[in-house]
Amino acid sequence: MITMSQDDMSQEFHLSDQELLMAVDGELSDHAAERVQSHLAACWACRARKQEIETTIGEFMRFQRESFNHQFPSPEGPRALLRAQMAQLASVQANPWASWFRFISQRLSWAAVAGVLILAGVTYLGFRTWQQSSARLIAVTTPNPALTPGATVLVDQREICMETGVKNKDVPVALRKRVFDEYGIRSADPRAYEVDYLITPALGGADDIHNLWPESNRAAVWNAEVKDSLEDHLRDLVCDGRLDLATAQREIATNWIGAYKKYFHTDRPVTGLRN
Repeated sequence: MITMSQDDMSQEFHLSDQELLMAVDGELSDHAAERVQSHLAACWACRARKQEIETTIGEFMRFQRESFNHQFPSPEGPRALLRAQMAQLASVQANPWASWFRFISQRLSWAAVAGVLILAGVTYLGFRTWQQSSARLIAVTTPNPALTPGATVLVDQREICMETGVKNKDVPVALRKRVFDEYGIRSADPRAYEVDYLITPALGGADDIHNLWPESNRAAVWNAEVKDSLEDHLRDLVCDGRLDLATAQREIATNWIGAYKKYFHTDRPVTGLRN
């Protein structure tokens, strides 16, 4: 079973960081916002990039509150400051510090500039580290269908349900590395991801790289633990005869979050569901 989204395969361009920043802050016109949302719905890469930007802004605001809230003035607020820094860093190719300094010094007093420069130094180093190893911050909730469309073995409902205590199998280290490389996550913290089967072996999922993806196990609301609950529930439905095996495979491969909402009748993950 291999199904790919034609929208994802037909993407010929990606949104700029500036467009994504404006979308995050709600600064786009109605027409532009509609266009961006339409593109994001079809483009996994841009959705992942938007998640990176949102995560970075959140981390910056938390860091600013904890470490600098009572030390340095921030007339425009930490969110606006970060957006200004990111916009400048994205547009300046040579001598970025000089241009950034001129930009800030025109708007703040010299006393404020001194404090902001210290904060900016920390932020710039963090931003560069984030650019070089963005995998640490990516919250991967759904796989890229072009890389992970899902794959199954030839088994039927009776064979599936005869097996007891079936859970996901361990993925060999070499195959895990290939999965991370495909997703551009080459310096991932192994504790942050679970190389997961899109279609679980408990529902006939194959040991195939097209059925594997690096799923966040704690950095997102829709994480590996939540998906495990869905897998257990779908297997129970299949083995009780309440759901066709092919349907369960198709729905978890196409949109596992949508399947969770459908079969648990909720828009948010429910805690304490694991068997």
